[in-house]
Amino acid sequence: QVQLVESGGGLVQAGGSLRLSCAASGRTESNYPMGWFRQAPGKEREFVAAITWSGGSTFYTDSVKGRFTLSRDNAKNTVYLQMNSLKAEDTAVYYCAADPEGDYSKDVAWEYWGQGTQVTVTN
Repeated sequence: QVQLVESGGGLVQAGGSLRLSCAASGRTESNYPMGWFRQAPGKEREFVAAITWSGGSTFYTDSVKGRFTLSRDNAKNTVYLQMNSLKAEDTAVYYCAADPEGDYSKDVAWEYWGQGTQVTVTN
């Protein structure tokens, strides 16, 4: 079992930055990919980014490429989503996920989920 706790969400103006963190616990080995999804009001949950267990590869949805950066510190069992140049359309609840099997971009592939953290971007 893996428990995930997100932090770092909040209210920011368009063009600003936030850094989300996701701390994992419960399993001694951190050798699993981790990722982020988001869900805006009235919309389905969508893939944002993922990172392999080594941190050597990252994947992003097109709308965040060049603005978001995902990294991980396996010594702390934590991943970080640095979000720059935020736009109003980035407003959503952001969910951390771990240990996927299959297509990273599909939420059904991920085994473990956090409770989510709200990100609100105002114009």
